[in-house]
Amino acid sequence: MPTKRIPLEHYSIIKHLFRWMLLVIPVAVVIGSMVALFLWLLHSAIHYRFRHPWLLYLLPVAGLLIHFIYQSIGKSSEKGNNLIMDEIHAPGGGIPKQMAPIILITTVITHLFGGSAGREGTAVQIGGSIANMFGSWFKLRGVDMRMMLTAGVAAGFGAVFGTPLTGAIFAMEVLTIGRIQYDALLPALIASIIGDVAVSAWGVQHTAYHIDMLPQLPYFLSEYLPMDLLLLVKVIVAAAAFGLASYLFAGMVHEIKTFLLKLFKYKWMIPVLGGLVIVGLTFILGRPDYLSLGVDPEYPGAVTVSSAFEAGGADTWSWLWKTIYTSITLATGFKGGEVTPLFYIGATLGNTLSLLLDAPVSLFAALGFIAVFAGATNTPLACTVMGVELFGGEHVLLFAVACFTAYFFSGHSGIYSSQRIAVPKIFDAYFSGEASLSEASRRRGYMHQKLAKYKLPFKYRRQKDE
Repeated sequence: MPTKRIPLEHYSIIKHLFRWMLLVIPVAVVIGSMVALFLWLLHSAIHYRFRHPWLLYLLPVAGLLIHFIYQSIGKSSEKGNNLIMDEIHAPGGGIPKQMAPIILITTVITHLFGGSAGREGTAVQIGGSIANMFGSWFKLRGVDMRMMLTAGVAAGFGAVFGTPLTGAIFAMEVLTIGRIQYDALLPALIASIIGDVAVSAWGVQHTAYHIDMLPQLPYFLSEYLPMDLLLLVKVIVAAAAFGLASYLFAGMVHEIKTFLLKLFKYKWMIPVLGGLVIVGLTFILGRPDYLSLGVDPEYPGAVTVSSAFEAGGADTWSWLWKTIYTSITLATGFKGGEVTPLFYIGATLGNTLSLLLDAPVSLFAALGFIAVFAGATNTPLACTVMGVELFGGEHVLLFAVACFTAYFFSGHSGIYSSQRIAVPKIFDAYFSGEASLSEASRRRGYMHQKLAKYKLPFKYRRQKDE
């Protein structure tokens, strides 16, 4: 390339950098401030319920209230994260301005009365809604608006978990399976960093996690092996289980929602039933461990995400109970997110598997923490980086092995039905050329019916379909 073109190119780069800094910084500051307010309200609501446990019995009423809020003023906002993804993929309908305040209020209501949900979905919707509003004020169109929305998602995610690099990568990776659109890297990274800084500036702290030091290999082995190969095998086995847990969670939420929509003529009855089931399960189990986020303990000895990093800090089936609680909560219309419950499911499952595999407890809790999330969101790269940001970089290779293994074992499933499939995980299945996970799921169901009807031998199934 001629040298006289180089200054012109770098002038364009500098111009692009300053333009997006000017566009994104005020947006990220507002998003980070809103997320800080949300985290403060959420913490206050959860601890208020700790002091007044009778609030759990009003969960069916809270579900009814959330239903009517969305029916009256929520409109299309109820699609949540999927609406933001659809708008990034194919701009058209827009994102309602009321999405941010409505999801903030309804998430706080869910947790105030004990619903088992998360906070990521709320932060991402706050980010997407505010970014869309600013994008409209700035008169952005086309690619610029898509990049602004991606930056909003990054700011919300990075701010809510205190993981700015993860937030930027997640916002780009979550949109399409098998493809990352790096054109949004700069605004996403700026937005995620500024969003995280804004939360810290408001004095909101994030939970810290720690992995204990692993025993060293004997000298005669460490001299020739770069790592413990037996431990690596155990990680792969556990990661396969983490991926299957992701698949179970995504499938349960979808199937419960589909079943209840067919069962009830009056939709307001669904959240009421969901609230009653959660209350009933808690009464039967005699413990509130699986309500709400599962981050702060309601009483000494409660099973939480943090306790799962210690030996004896989780029961054998804690991960399954949290899966059931959260699936029912989200499938029946309560609001929040899926990610923090996925952290809980992964950490407690890792705790259980560490005993079965005779492996380090805190390491496997950390691996489950990020790997179940990776499988459910189809974002193995972002989750590997999250492991480094949360737990340090010493075990980054094991983080990557766990996240990418779980990603494959979760199959073509996920918690975001609007996620597109660019490159399928396996090429000898039904997923090539699908526009979204929901369409892939419908085609898979159609194919199963067709194969069952004709009772085709396995080796002729694809040939018959083609």
